[in-house]
Amino acid sequence: MQLSSFLQRFNEPETLKMAKLGRELRAKGIDVIDLSLGEPDFDTPEHIKQAAVKAIQDNWSHYTPVSGYPDLREAVCTKLKRDNNLDYKAENIVTSTGAKQSLANAILALVDDNEEVIIPTPYWVTYSELVKIARGKVVEVKSSPDTGFKINAAQLEAAITPKSKVFLFSSPCNPSGAVYSKEELEALAEVFRKHPQILIISDEIYEYINFVGKHESIAQFADLKDRVIIVNGLSKGFAMTGWRLGYIAAHADIAKACEKIQGQFTSGTNSITQKAAVVALTTDLRPTMEMVEEFTRRRTKVLEIVKDIPGVICPEPEGAFYIFPDVSYYYGKADGENTITNAADLSMYLLNTAHVSSVMGDAFGEPKCVRFSFANSMEKIEEGWKRIKVALAKLK
Repeated sequence: MQLSSFLQRFNEPETLKMAKLGRELRAKGIDVIDLSLGEPDFDTPEHIKQAAVKAIQDNWSHYTPVSGYPDLREAVCTKLKRDNNLDYKAENIVTSTGAKQSLANAILALVDDNEEVIIPTPYWVTYSELVKIARGKVVEVKSSPDTGFKINAAQLEAAITPKSKVFLFSSPCNPSGAVYSKEELEALAEVFRKHPQILIISDEIYEYINFVGKHESIAQFADLKDRVIIVNGLSKGFAMTGWRLGYIAAHADIAKACEKIQGQFTSGTNSITQKAAVVALTTDLRPTMEMVEEFTRRRTKVLEIVKDIPGVICPEPEGAFYIFPDVSYYYGKADGENTITNAADLSMYLLNTAHVSSVMGDAFGEPKCVRFSFANSMEKIEEGWKRIKVALAKLK
């Protein structure tokens, strides 16, 4: 069967691939502990679920406007003002079927053939693939554990060329947990001021899961705001992964472009989710903060465990719910049956021998690292890391 060459431009997400492999082992009766997927293990808060029930009963069951119901777009504006002190109007907001679609809309709206998209490493697996789909060119800017997986102004300046079109990053970062401070963003902003052709996609989906203080958005700098496309959603902060609701806040021209693209792909997102999202965005955040408190406890436990594992270099994540340690100490080692040559080998070794799923760092642009989630119960986390320690100790 002859399929489109389009499929050759990009790869399957490694995060989903590892989850799939874990499910296959589980189906064989093997007890696999999942430390791979980026999904809160909490249920959606009750008041949000009740809003969805009411929406069903009130017959919100018809097609929705492509960019979202007016009250939802206003709710996004209310949230941005309340939490980020950013002023937007409904015309600046487009809601989508998840933040992934929001990112896809923005990249397809902004990037032409061979235009460069600057992405600091490590980055979420989908960033590079969306750029490839748009026929753009990924320009990686390398960070390291020594810098807390953050880049500086000099590195950004060195990466810019006449073909640079977009800077794409996340803070808090998936997979590293890096969080840019206001001062660090200001230093990057100084570079962007010298290069007005560059647009900035700021993925803020982990905004609420912050262990070091107040979230800072690069859109706060008034002279850059019209060049910033904020991407956010409800999956992480409200435990609403399956509800599929993401959004952008951007200059009206960019919002209209994203709306045009979305109109040909999916049209408006789920009507019931939208009505529940209004409540999520404008009411009680206590369930979110309680969830963050639990993530904080888990983070402390994981870091306590990992520091006792030989050769693992693990910066403390400042946000999100992952650790992203450098595990290259184990490359070249073997247990008599398996030889570890790279991060993919190590992830597969842990899956097949310890029965713990993770994601190799190559997928995130950092081949020395492996991502482990702590979005699982404390019991599962402790058992998972117990197994990992035993498996790693066998590598000589």
